[in-house]
Amino acid sequence: MPVTPEDAEAFIIRNLELRPAPSVPEIRLYAAHSASRLGRLPGGGGEPPYWAYHWAGGSALGRHLLSHPECVLDRDVIDLGCGSGIVAMAGAMGGARVTAIDTDAYAIAATRLNAAANGVTLAVLQSDLLDGPPPAADVILAGDLFYNRALAKRSLAFLRRCRDAGIEVLIGDPGRKPLPRAKLKLLASYAVADFGEGETESGVYTLA
Repeated sequence: MPVTPEDAEAFIIRNLELRPAPSVPEIRLYAAHSASRLGRLPGGGGEPPYWAYHWAGGSALGRHLLSHPECVLDRDVIDLGCGSGIVAMAGAMGGARVTAIDTDAYAIAATRLNAAANGVTLAVLQSDLLDGPPPAADVILAGDLFYNRALAKRSLAFLRRCRDAGIEVLIGDPGRKPLPRAKLKLLASYAVADFGEGETESGVYTLA
């Protein structure tokens, strides 16, 4: 049975800890710890709880937006695959009007809770945009979407359609194998924390 938003939020509050995000301490996140019981997520549907951990691509993209708010200032922005909402919140702190989107109900709940904890206003939507037309937006933010080949292929095709429609695309990724580097332009690189790997270099890219 699908989890309700209320149950997802209650589970997160009960089992995760609100603390500064590694590499982006301006933002606090509900994060997993050793007693979080994430292996027993009610109604989790088998989805890995990516939203409960820090990842290098999102950390780098969030760091980039906080350091360069002019990228998103007064623009309509979509955070695609928002996870914890760290990239969406960094964009909103930079003056953007942000919609955070994810397919996972727990990611949506975590993003709402994290935004409230940081005093950030976001629109939050549970949806899968990847097979559809470009949305109404000025900028698409995509942190850590290129972690498996199938998702990378769908994501690249969608982001190309967005770019061709005049939407700016910013991608955060530490250089995982499915990342199509030959089709991207590196804008900046940051040494950031990555789940399970300590600190690593992660890039912020746009489409070439």
